[in-house]
Amino acid sequence: MTTHQAAIFEKGHAHHLYLEFETPVVTGAIPGADLLARPVSRVHETLAFSGKVLDGIDHRLVPPGLRSFEAIIGKDEKTAPATQRDVFIWIQSNQRDEVFARGLAWIEILRDVAELKLEEHGFLYRDNRDLTGFIDGTANPIDDARLGVALIPSGPHAGGSFVLTQRWLHNLSSFHAQDVEDQERVFGRTKKSSVELDAEHMPPDSHVSRTEIERDGSAVELYRRSTPTGGMTKPGHFFLAFSAELKRFTWILESMFGITDDDLCDRLLSFAKPLTGSFYFAPNMQTIGRIFA
Repeated sequence: MTTHQAAIFEKGHAHHLYLEFETPVVTGAIPGADLLARPVSRVHETLAFSGKVLDGIDHRLVPPGLRSFEAIIGKDEKTAPATQRDVFIWIQSNQRDEVFARGLAWIEILRDVAELKLEEHGFLYRDNRDLTGFIDGTANPIDDARLGVALIPSGPHAGGSFVLTQRWLHNLSSFHAQDVEDQERVFGRTKKSSVELDAEHMPPDSHVSRTEIERDGSAVELYRRSTPTGGMTKPGHFFLAFSAELKRFTWILESMFGITDDDLCDRLLSFAKPLTGSFYFAPNMQTIGRIFA
């Protein structure tokens, strides 16, 4: 029986650490087994890898459909850059010191095989809101539905999940200069209670309109775990999403960036832009045991 990485669905933690590493050519298991054998109480971590890493260990570990993130060139010079990395580690806990210590331990144990390229510290903001003041993740699937959205259901990669990571930068001064009603039209939800606008008042270029899409009559769903990140001068959020199919990420990003028949761009892109973009695969726990030596 396969077991998914449970931390994907652990919620409510105040502190998050996102680490992305680049590796040279991989020709076998990478260091980390000793660290995995020393889990830290009340610290939860999720591990994900590029196709290059998985193929270098064993080509059978690469799920069909996994590829590197490719830059998206959208309408009105809006772009989603590609900064594909190879190892992604997400650590979360209510204890910041333990999150920090676990991150240092991973950096040290991977020192000879991987170079740290991104370090972002996320945090719980008020009642689970984005720095814009809007509640984040309102439309996330819950209970068993989240498993169906995020995890491959069967086959040799069952319990695994495709992962999209993007570090976004917000222009908060510009966004907060809009009145609340206009901010709500940007998102397609009310600011205070996160109620979706009705059809009559929902702009076609709202964030809801551009991300709640269908393909072949079915909703394109993701399981999102984003948090605010950044300091006073570079506020934003770390977008983290899981899916049983990688192509869902591409469909939603194309809708946001205006690469669709209606030629509309997500208005949120007027106030936020992605700085990074990578695809990974978070294998089941049985596969994790084969990746690290």
